[in-house]
Amino acid sequence: MLDGGFEVLDLLLIAIDIALVWFVVYKLIMLIQGTKAVQLLKGIFIVLAIWLLSNLFGLTTLRWLMSQAITWGFLGIIILFQPELRRALEQLGRGSFFSRTNLEEEDSEKSLQAIIKSCNYMAKRRIGALITIERETGMGDYVETGIPVGGHLTSELLTNIFIPNTPLHDGAVILKDNKIVAAACYLPLSESPFISKELGTRHRAAMGISEVTDAITIVVSEETGAISCTKNGELHRQLDQETLEEILRRELDFNSKSPASKSWNWRGKKNG
Repeated sequence: MLDGGFEVLDLLLIAIDIALVWFVVYKLIMLIQGTKAVQLLKGIFIVLAIWLLSNLFGLTTLRWLMSQAITWGFLGIIILFQPELRRALEQLGRGSFFSRTNLEEEDSEKSLQAIIKSCNYMAKRRIGALITIERETGMGDYVETGIPVGGHLTSELLTNIFIPNTPLHDGAVILKDNKIVAAACYLPLSESPFISKELGTRHRAAMGISEVTDAITIVVSEETGAISCTKNGELHRQLDQETLEEILRRELDFNSKSPASKSWNWRGKKNG
């Protein structure tokens, strides 16, 4: 009986150990998603695959080269992944690596209200805007096309970027983790023939990014002041402030304050 109890305990500890390792690996993958580190990680996997194949087929010279690359590669990883490692250690020091803190939830709520307030302000004054909120799919390639901002998201800063004739007003703003990552970014234009001819470049760009990523994009029309939103290749137009807030709360995993928000269906109105 005693041996059986120890075996069960050992199996439980092994299961916990494996689960913790997989959780840490998952968090690290989420940390580097959307950065250049993803491409570097792919390169590391290719080197490991070549090393295994050289061992399998007895390719001595190639195996030696790959062994040297792996031996010295750890130092290279530290150098190449320095920004990601620093960010992970900072999050670990703040206690936010494994869980979402109350402070982060408060910041997210403030960011949501900042987006709503800014869009409402620009819509009333017919200031054109294109705002993309990054989700699971990384948008590093599109961030690099714009001007880095790195500022905390506020309605004043977001509105000021889109004021006409300012250096950053033309293009898209990309938001991530309660921050304005970059402005004046170029987004891919949709080639869908079902988009209304009355819609301009901003709407086509919003549709284009929604077709290749899971991002949510908000468009404020310069001609009419109407607010639109895109997600998963679908365009929803003529949104009022309350409906926009309901969409963002649901799609960004906020707890909606209003039970009526559950009645709004993304597929209820496609392409206006």
